[in-house]
Amino acid sequence: MFPVSSSQFRLTQYDGQHEGTRLIITGAVHGNEVCGTQAIIRAVEDLDRSVLTIRCGSVTFIPVTNPLAYAKGERAGQRNLNRNLFPNSDPQDFEDHVANWLCPLLTQHDVLLDLHSFSGNGEPFVMVGPRNNDGPLEPFKHEEQERALARRLGVRRFVDGWLRTYGDGVQRRMSGSSELQTVLRYGMGTTEYMRSVGGYALTLECGQHNDPQAPEVAYRAILNTLAFLGMIDAPEPEPVKPEQMEALSMVAVYDKQHAEDKFSRDWSSFDPVRQGEEIGRRADGTPVLAEFDGRILFPDAAAGANSEWYYLTRPNPSF
Repeated sequence: MFPVSSSQFRLTQYDGQHEGTRLIITGAVHGNEVCGTQAIIRAVEDLDRSVLTIRCGSVTFIPVTNPLAYAKGERAGQRNLNRNLFPNSDPQDFEDHVANWLCPLLTQHDVLLDLHSFSGNGEPFVMVGPRNNDGPLEPFKHEEQERALARRLGVRRFVDGWLRTYGDGVQRRMSGSSELQTVLRYGMGTTEYMRSVGGYALTLECGQHNDPQAPEVAYRAILNTLAFLGMIDAPEPEPVKPEQMEALSMVAVYDKQHAEDKFSRDWSSFDPVRQGEEIGRRADGTPVLAEFDGRILFPDAAAGANSEWYYLTRPNPSF
């Protein structure tokens, strides 16, 4: 285990001799997701031994973004860092202190690669942001660059629609409140914050927490990102071919209404579902049926009452 204090923060930065992109790469935003930590340590060792050299721009590595959660070996220290991520003038919990350190760092960079893993089985995928827009929810202007980088991380699955879909669930739980700031506040994580301050960002889900290949996926993504951004002497990685891609949009989030709501089977992210197929049953026996053909995402059998239970996605042919 990477040695780290549970009460202080640590980063490593490398600057090239020439101007270029300011990149930041984060691991262990959730303390039990350590594949990014392992990959970052490996990349730092390569840079220290001159196996790699930053020629242009700068890269900042944060192997353990949430040291308290990491020390506990749990998803959160005191709450989920990847929600409600804003600077806070009156910090109430450990993650507020992390945000007060992390958010200014993100503001100083152009691009974020955030390395995660997931609890269920399934293959790696990348979460991307919205289309270019000047709307009130998530205005954005780097769609082309962000999606070009996403296609070069070494994975074939791409998912968009997070903030919009998550926000719909928040509004429902808040008794239909239509306040935009409520949606933004609860749905704001590392990548959303990065986009809000003018950069672009990707969340790479590198595989199941304990999959020995997950650190390899993370390390390959680091190298591909450095090469694609022209920061190291390496050929630009080839993008995934269109016929190999699977692009999905998050469409709806469904809540666990009662602690005794149960799934009808052991679901994994990206399992296909057919319209009318039984996904689970409510505590009173009412079946929960898929409203459309698609794939399930982030099924959480251990979810508490009145919290996210699972998401449904649809194919996105326009990715």
